[in-house]
Amino acid sequence: MENPKLTRCLLLVLFFSLISTVTQGTEVCSNTILPGSKGDQGEKGDEGEGGKPGKMGPIGSKGLKGELGNHGDVGMMGKIGPVGDKGDKGLKGSDGPAGFKGKPGTTCDCGRYRKVVGQMDVNISKLRNSVKFVKNVILGIKETEEKFYLIIKEAKKYKDALTNCRLRGGTLAMPKDEETNLLITSSISQAGLSRVFIGLHDSDKEGQFMYVDNTPLQNFTGWSPGEPNNAAVNENCVEMVNTGSWNDVECDLTIYFVCEFWKKRRGTVIIQ
Repeated sequence: MENPKLTRCLLLVLFFSLISTVTQGTEVCSNTILPGSKGDQGEKGDEGEGGKPGKMGPIGSKGLKGELGNHGDVGMMGKIGPVGDKGDKGLKGSDGPAGFKGKPGTTCDCGRYRKVVGQMDVNISKLRNSVKFVKNVILGIKETEEKFYLIIKEAKKYKDALTNCRLRGGTLAMPKDEETNLLITSSISQAGLSRVFIGLHDSDKEGQFMYVDNTPLQNFTGWSPGEPNNAAVNENCVEMVNTGSWNDVECDLTIYFVCEFWKKRRGTVIIQ
């Protein structure tokens, strides 16, 4: 018996061999068309629709400064600032109109009180004399209408004397008129002293003497003959001798000094 699978294989081989023999040497046809020559340019088409917006470009350079604009509206009022320093006392104003007449007072027998009041006046007068004695004789205080003057019997250099007076509430004495100069002179003599420092110097500019309150010499001076002479080269401070005359001396001398105090000065005056 023949094998069916073998028979099928032989038939396929025969079939493909036959097809190969028929197709050999046969020209194959094609329907491919070759491109022709380039045609004429066509008419311009209609403008298309606008495209989508592109991305934002980089920031340009800074332009020129524009013209100054108009002033704006006034802003809101700011907070109230701190309270300033107290100003100087003003001038005395004119007298006001007289007040209404008061009611009549009640009558009384004041005779018995007058004697008491009179005795009080006598006692007050005695007390004032006693206070004046203590100030002038015991403490050595001299006074004018506006100021007290006190000799400090502690030998100090000029700078230390100035500081000492300031710590007491005053400053070195500044005799700016003949009356004050005579008052300090009598105080020096009564104290048995020969000389004291006063508040006058030319430390800032040689030959230009100034009081310690930075005011210059004006209508009054008490220089001794030939003074100031700057004999020791550094004589930049001033002393008053017991005759009332002034001499320029070295500031490093250690001598007594005179302080002055305003009577109406606020604060405590230390006179011990």
